[in-house]
Amino acid sequence: MEIVKHDININFIGRRKLAMVFSVLLIVAGIVSLIVKGGPDYGIDFAGGTLIQVKFTDATKAADIKKALKDMDLEGVLVQNFEGGSHEFLLRAQDTSSELEGLAQQIGSHLEKTYGEGSVEIRRVEMVGPQVGKDLRKKGLMAIVFAMIGVLIYITIRFEFKFAVGAIIALVHDVLITLGVFSMFGKEIDLPIIAAFLAIIGYSLNDTIIVYDRIRENSGKEKKEEFPATVNASINETLSRTILTSGTTLLVILALFLFGGGVIHNFAFAMLIGVIVGTYSSIFVASPVLLFWDDYKNRHRKGAPKTS
Repeated sequence: MEIVKHDININFIGRRKLAMVFSVLLIVAGIVSLIVKGGPDYGIDFAGGTLIQVKFTDATKAADIKKALKDMDLEGVLVQNFEGGSHEFLLRAQDTSSELEGLAQQIGSHLEKTYGEGSVEIRRVEMVGPQVGKDLRKKGLMAIVFAMIGVLIYITIRFEFKFAVGAIIALVHDVLITLGVFSMFGKEIDLPIIAAFLAIIGYSLNDTIIVYDRIRENSGKEKKEEFPATVNASINETLSRTILTSGTTLLVILALFLFGGGVIHNFAFAMLIGVIVGTYSSIFVASPVLLFWDDYKNRHRKGAPKTS
């Protein structure tokens, strides 16, 4: 199936510097947001604490729930709407001591005193100790690092080292932007989001390899001096496939984001950002890196002293 004409010739490479400025601005904005907020907003999985999902028979407000729990003297309790409704809420407590093992029952009892017996349903309880959260955070980071190392080795073996460098830069670009967007929108990082980051790495890599395959194939037909034109032509030749794959993937993720419910909302959001950024990076980051690499090598060769 062909989405665009086979002879299309958009000058993607000619816009690579503008794209680089755009990418740098997005990454810097994300880093500034992370610095201002003191790092990512970790969920219960990584920060440790207790999470309780509560459903009320009648509509209520977060402020009224906090007021009903005032006598419990809980420190650092956050109350958030679940799925944007007024009947279901998430309660988060940072304290994870053994004294809080019966916290759900205590909260249920206190809320029933205010809202009436049988009007409150405890739907979910999660408790993670601070040491466990720290360990999970470390393992999540290592999973991403090992995935990057694996990509570097694989691309080097299949193509060349310069292709591997381009792929890694593109993947780091994708993860940084997605992380920055999460920080700017105040969304939490938990285990499902780490899974989303790994899925983004896999998706972006697949798209990049398709373009790299065409560049390698076309490089054997063209002269070295025409490498920028070869790269641009290769991107245009795979454009139809890129639009079709990314478009259908985005439709599925968008459906999950809109109708999947609060449990997978953040995961779908991460994937939505990741697929868009991953498609962009395979065109405007991974491929242009090859040109920057080639330019650097050419300048280095020209500046090298001649040997007799």
